[in-house]
Amino acid sequence: MIPFSEGSRRYNVAPTETVVAVVRGEDGRAEARPMRWGLIPHWAKDTKIGSRMINARSESADRTAAFRALFANADRRALLLADGFYEWLRSEDRKQPRVPFRFTLADGGPFAFAGLWAPARIDGERIESATILTTAANSLVASVHDRMPVILSGPQDEAAWLSPELDAAAAKALCAPLPAERMVATPANPLVNKAGGEEGPELLRAPPS
Repeated sequence: MIPFSEGSRRYNVAPTETVVAVVRGEDGRAEARPMRWGLIPHWAKDTKIGSRMINARSESADRTAAFRALFANADRRALLLADGFYEWLRSEDRKQPRVPFRFTLADGGPFAFAGLWAPARIDGERIESATILTTAANSLVASVHDRMPVILSGPQDEAAWLSPELDAAAAKALCAPLPAERMVATPANPLVNKAGGEEGPELLRAPPS
């Protein structure tokens, strides 16, 4: 869900689709750009690899070949804008569909995931793509999943994430789980299980039983 503008608001964003990223521009100031979700490294021959690189573990990104140069470079760090994310709870009966939950800030406001981005040229076309960093789940998210996206704690950390003064070690220190008390979870509409198909605000809550 990307609340960047009314025209670009999404409720069921799937990997390989477009998200809004804020990055350092050539003049050093922050600028927003549409990017493909799923990192396509500069050496990639096609876009298929992006579907396998939608996220990166923050604990090891500074040592992983695909991410370490991006992690250490402020010009390749990104803020991925959102106002919530989904995780799915598996039913005890494996024949039943997973139950989606929507996680948001307690105040309902927008936030930024910590991310990395890279440009690539595939068949002569420049493609900018991004991945979301993850961390261990806080106690709220852990009831559904053992990992969660890195949500930067506020404007100060968001500015720091894009600052060239932030080295890899300091960037890694920012990748901590957001405290559970700052978040809420609500059941979402099972229609979000159909990635890339259903859209609309009705997806944000479970239908009446």
